[in-house]
Amino acid sequence: MAIKHLNKAEFAEKVADPAGYPASWKFVGPRPAVIDFYASWCGPCRALSPVLEELADEYDGKLDVYKVDVDENQDLAAAFGIRSIPTLLFVTGEGKPMISVGGAPKAQLKEVFEKLLQK
Repeated sequence: MAIKHLNKAEFAEKVADPAGYPASWKFVGPRPAVIDFYASWCGPCRALSPVLEELADEYDGKLDVYKVDVDENQDLAAAFGIRSIPTLLFVTGEGKPMISVGGAPKAQLKEVFEKLLQK
């Protein structure tokens, strides 16, 4: 599965309406999702990208992996209070998203992916 890049309208269609966060968060995706808020100039973001691509392939059909460029989607990043990148949102059909700031090794991300699938 290729990682899909989202803008604000696509985010609302595939993940949730950001205007409702956090008070009325409602996930609309068909399966758990991971959203990577990044920027092309960010070194840690570039280091995380191939790891997310590998995991997207491994979990193809089980969960969705998306990317949001914070420079092109400043209002979307602001809706989630993102001040540092990379920031990952882990989303399931239950509750609000879990937010993780900074990169993480593949093994650690894989553990989180597995937990998402158990919800």
